[in-house]
Amino acid sequence: MRELKVVGLDVDGKRIICEADDSGEKFVLRADDRLRAAVRGDQLGSSQPQSDTEVPSMLRPKEIQAKIRAGASVEQVASAAGVDIERVQRFANPVLLERSRAAELATAAHPVLADGPSVLTLLETVTTALVARGLDPDASSWDAWRNEDGRWTVQMGWKAGMSDNVAHFRFTLGAHGGTVTAFDEEACELIDPDFARPLRPLAPVAQLDLEEPELPIEAPEPPPPAPKPQPPRARKGKPPVPAWEDVLLGVRSGGQR
Repeated sequence: MRELKVVGLDVDGKRIICEADDSGEKFVLRADDRLRAAVRGDQLGSSQPQSDTEVPSMLRPKEIQAKIRAGASVEQVASAAGVDIERVQRFANPVLLERSRAAELATAAHPVLADGPSVLTLLETVTTALVARGLDPDASSWDAWRNEDGRWTVQMGWKAGMSDNVAHFRFTLGAHGGTVTAFDEEACELIDPDFARPLRPLAPVAQLDLEEPELPIEAPEPPPPAPKPQPPRARKGKPPVPAWEDVLLGVRSGGQR
């Protein structure tokens, strides 16, 4: 804990100004009931809510900057320390600029492939990869933070459809812009020279047989036999008419008398 000494009262007389001996940084204390009780040595009643009795932990500026440099956001540090965002922001701004600069330098570094560093830079490589896959490289975002070993982790974010994706690289500053190494599978796919391969391979789809099946050929049915022609019926002849002389003489038909 840091020790503070009282410097005096604020102009309104309601707040106490304190100063740190080691850095000269000034702090303001509000003269509320808790402070008066602490000065008198009184204990707060147990019926008071715990949230009112908790005193926010005060982070030193170096501690704030160390957390921001390691990748924490201003909101995360302020929430964990229980302090206002404005207090964290003024110490975090220089470190946020440092992180942005590290990410910018990493885009000019060269990805390390199986056969050595690529001729293209990281920005050129991922731009080519995204364009080849039909994605917008201008919609990508970059960030960086320093690890405990002193090296930088670079994060690239991009959007594909409705999903947000990120890839991480390890950045080492050096000659000719330095080098970057893929840290996860997404980063490996982005710097893969085979740009035609999709970022997330899909499961193979079974090949469908679109050819129409051949129908079996059926033998034509034989035509029904034609009805046999019936022989023409013989026309019945008319009986002969006897001659007039036969009638008079009594001669019958057929020559009989």
